[in-house]
Amino acid sequence: MHAEFPVGLAFADAQARLAQIAAAARLPQETLALGRCHGRVLAQDVHAQLPLPPFANSAMDGYACRHADLAQAAEAGLRLVGAQFAGPAQGLRIGPGECVRITTGAPLPEGADTIAIREQARIEGERVWVPADLPAGQYVRHAGDDAAAGDRLLAAGTALTPAQVALAAAGGHAQLPVRARPTVAVFTGGDELVSPGLPLQPGQIYDSNRELLLGLLRADGLDPVAWPPLPDDPARIASALADAASAFDVILTCGGASVGEKDLLPAHLRAHGQVHFWKVLMKPGMPVLAGTLGRAQFLGLPGNPVAVLATYLTLGRTLLDGLQGRGPRPRAWARLAAPAGKDHARREFLRGTLACATDGRLAILPDTAATSSHRLRAAA
Repeated sequence: MHAEFPVGLAFADAQARLAQIAAAARLPQETLALGRCHGRVLAQDVHAQLPLPPFANSAMDGYACRHADLAQAAEAGLRLVGAQFAGPAQGLRIGPGECVRITTGAPLPEGADTIAIREQARIEGERVWVPADLPAGQYVRHAGDDAAAGDRLLAAGTALTPAQVALAAAGGHAQLPVRARPTVAVFTGGDELVSPGLPLQPGQIYDSNRELLLGLLRADGLDPVAWPPLPDDPARIASALADAASAFDVILTCGGASVGEKDLLPAHLRAHGQVHFWKVLMKPGMPVLAGTLGRAQFLGLPGNPVAVLATYLTLGRTLLDGLQGRGPRPRAWARLAAPAGKDHARREFLRGTLACATDGRLAILPDTAATSSHRLRAAA
């Protein structure tokens, strides 16, 4: 069995292998209305269909005027010749010694180049006095200040935030090309598992992995489907996984992928699908099983809850992000607040407490006492 696929893969190699597999199985793109694009991954670059802003306009409520007139109008003031509100342009034009009342976002009248805000103006009838020393161009937003027509606004692979969807709307887009979201079937496994709320028999534990994994997937914008727990029975495992493999893009399991007598998933995947690798040199989470089963990408995570957390965040996300063509996630860097070491060659993931000092620097205090993968309290 071991000779047919990699066993005990280095962590970086496992990540790279999953990224390669996901890229080859990338999900198709679909075009959705903006309101359905939040959190989705862009399939193509998005460009501005018009300048942003599309026309010169006022950044404040006040009076649009010609900067060249201010010095000579200090005593006589400027003649008020109309008003331009936000909305359709009125076709106003100001000549020497004239001004127009204007509101925020309103198009700049022809001839105007400076805005005097209301608080700077004194009005008497049809005359308006403004300071002579206003900076030229004050409170004017020029066409294309933010982006020129044709500029790339958003890159393919972006997981769209509300601000980015708003930018696409401002750039003239009513819909966007995004990648389909992977459908995910979630299985926990083992005869020892009991749903929370039911009585426990000796030797049984409550199923915490189900809520952990479902919550992680939902937080990443996915809509996972929880299947009944897999019992330690080869026939029932085969039936359930065959059903899921025919209908879902991804199958995630918890437990059953190690080397115990009841760890049945490696043999099942070998017999009915394809194994890409088994076991990763990481801690916690070494017994990770990756392959394909039917139409689904298969990722078997360990059974201990902290190992589920670590392997999902590092390997599960690699697979799911890759299927959607998502770009790299942002990282935060922090300085260790206390020493941390290890006596093995595996990639190790520690629990810790993150804090921000008064100087703005991030520091993390590692919990070197909680190294066992069953200690969920330390991760919580």
